[in-house]
Amino acid sequence: MPELKSFLIKVIRGGQDIPPMWPVLQVALDLTVLERALAIAEEAVRGGADWIEVGTPLLKSEGMDAVRALKRAFPSRVIVADMKIMDVGDLEVEMAAKSGAGVVTILAAADDSTVKEAVREARKYGVQLMADLINVDDPVRRARELVEIGVDIICVHVGVDQQMRGLTPLDLLKELAGNVDATLAVAGGINSETAPLAVEAGADIVIVGSAIVKEPDVEGAAKRIKEAMLTRKPIRAGRRRIREEEIREALAKVSTCNVSDAMHRKGAIGGFIAVLPEGKKMVGRVLTVTTMDGDWAKPVEAVDMAKEGDVIVVDAGDGRTAVWGELATWSCRVKGIAGVVIYGAARDLDEIRRIGVPVFARRFVPNAGEPKGYGEIGSEIVIEGQVVRTGDWILGDESGIVVIPKEEALEIVNRAVDVRDREERLREEIKRGGTLSSVLKLEEWERVG
Repeated sequence: MPELKSFLIKVIRGGQDIPPMWPVLQVALDLTVLERALAIAEEAVRGGADWIEVGTPLLKSEGMDAVRALKRAFPSRVIVADMKIMDVGDLEVEMAAKSGAGVVTILAAADDSTVKEAVREARKYGVQLMADLINVDDPVRRARELVEIGVDIICVHVGVDQQMRGLTPLDLLKELAGNVDATLAVAGGINSETAPLAVEAGADIVIVGSAIVKEPDVEGAAKRIKEAMLTRKPIRAGRRRIREEEIREALAKVSTCNVSDAMHRKGAIGGFIAVLPEGKKMVGRVLTVTTMDGDWAKPVEAVDMAKEGDVIVVDAGDGRTAVWGELATWSCRVKGIAGVVIYGAARDLDEIRRIGVPVFARRFVPNAGEPKGYGEIGSEIVIEGQVVRTGDWILGDESGIVVIPKEEALEIVNRAVDVRDREERLREEIKRGGTLSSVLKLEEWERVG
């Protein structure tokens, strides 16, 4: 659609007759505080962002004032109002257009009558309508219908919650590029590695959120992504979604606090003494053990059954007699066991420190029991109300322990990385002279009533 591209490029360049720079980099400001959004947008524009998206969270938090403020701050840039219109298309397009938006989004799942009203209003005010295909059952068919109605841009979008499960928009983008005659946008976990792949697959507009706005150096991140888009060469991304085979590596780079936040405070177990080599964490798949207080037979036998990289988790009933010690820890080191958790007592604290295998125990005592052989290996256990199963993931650091159900591991790890990234950006803003309260505008967000 060359005529649309010419129009859009002219808008991008402030109406000046400058040769087009296609494709477009759109930065998505999915924030809740306008001041933060303005500062991040300024850095992103310096890094080469062409369009500025007022994300849905920002619109819900600040309303049309966010669109107005960004248009005043960046008059030569296209402002995208991510309205995600589902009903009353004419009114919502009018609101966004009058506030300064050059592009307004509508959900592809909206009724045709809503889309038609939105198209008519977009034509009236001279703005473009972008349809978001998120969660549409038959996206190719729907995209064709929307283009026929008059929608200007079709957006292939994999939402954040879907990204956490490892989904990507690139396959659908390729399918649409070969079957739909329209200007195409793509969104969903795009970074400097995947942005050039998106362009090669047919994207005219590449929408990037986290890989820019959560970076301490927003300008540098935007520059890398824009360069990758223009050269069609992937650049190693500092932030990207984690794949199944990367779970262990990713967990080693986040904290138990990050994971607990990602799990909405579930999975955490406190009250253990952590014996950790400096700078090291305990990460691995769980092998469970149940035993009686003082009976160290099954915990020691579990070392022979565990695989390299596993973590042995022993339920000794919070007992006072040691079921673990130096020699068992040496056995773990020889086998490559990643760590041990004792819900009960261990001993030989000084030697365990020297061995270097992470050990978490409720207490350390000098007295040990005897190898009677009661208990089981591999059965489900419950520690402080937290269910722990063989095959679950476990992370331990100086703050405590967190258990991640194996079925949810990929999603939770991605969410934990997201939490870490968000905190890194907040840390940078605090270092520039803010405080946590002032950056987050806590007084405005205190619960009413």
